Amino acid sequence: MGVMEQKKNRNLLLGQDGNALIGLIAVCAMVFVMLSFIKVGFLMSDLTMNAFIVKVQNWFVLPAELSTLLSRPWTIFTYMFTHDNVWHIVSNMLWLWAFGFILQDLAGNKHLAPIYLYGGWMGACMFLLSANIFPALQQQIQTIPPLVGAGASIMAVALATTTLAPNFRIFPLLGGGIPLWVLTLVFVLVDYALVASVHIGVAVSHIGGGLIGMLYTRALRRGSDWGEWMHSFYYWLTHMFDPKDSAADKHQQQKELHYQKGPEPFTKKTSVTQQRVDELLDKINNKGYHFLTEEEKEFLKRASQEDL
Repeated sequence: MGVMEQKKNRNLLLGQDGNALIGLIAVCAMVFVMLSFIKVGFLMSDLTMNAFIVKVQNWFVLPAELSTLLSRPWTIFTYMFTHDNVWHIVSNMLWLWAFGFILQDLAGNKHLAPIYLYGGWMGACMFLLSANIFPALQQQIQTIPPLVGAGASIMAVALATTTLAPNFRIFPLLGGGIPLWVLTLVFVLVDYALVASVHIGVAVSHIGGGLIGMLYTRALRRGSDWGEWMHSFYYWLTHMFDPKDSAADKHQQQKELHYQKGPEPFTKKTSVTQQRVDELLDKINNKGYHFLTEEEKEFLKRASQEDL
């Protein structure tokens, strides 16, 4: 398989194995389906919708009252994966797909999940601050609806992508394409037209999400990866129970290789190696094609010509 075919196959997967975009959409879908089944069970048991909201849904969404939040601290994480109706989740996932796909194409797969999480956390902080600091909102805090949905996270992804490449062209067949900033402007206008009728705290949370998305991209351009600790933690979490070779086993393996390995027949070796090609493809997936040096781009071009 040629190097360009390998790159094409990876692009069809929207990144690399363990695709972040597919994972985020899958988590949101699973949470929505689970809550929907529970809701149906409540309604079939002659219980009201209000009973479902109080007994189940409120344990997944972010409350405005700090005293309630202290008894449900996990909601600062779960609320960004929870949606309360079909239109809510479908619209959010479509926007996430649109901006997430472009972000993966420009910067690689590894930055999508950190930006999504940072946007959700910043949105939660802004929502809580607006509800508990402003006097006008404090007086009606018990009537403030909880924060639910991936809106702040998607705003972070949208603004991060647009900050990275505002003039990136989408739909190139339409007169040379539409700049990405136009799509983002449409998204922001539609988003605020919808949240304006909900509560001002929701609008503030989306502003916080968009702000952290822009700051993430600016830090990335300066060489600072705010999401690196997340990847390190995830790697530790998923490999903490992996078996480790003992020193004696390694010594035995080295001994066997040293004494039992026979002479190799002469083979002509090309300067273009599959290992080097894989390393560069991984770099494209993690950071984006624009981060390759001229020498690395020339290497991939040569590998394509040799059909490695």
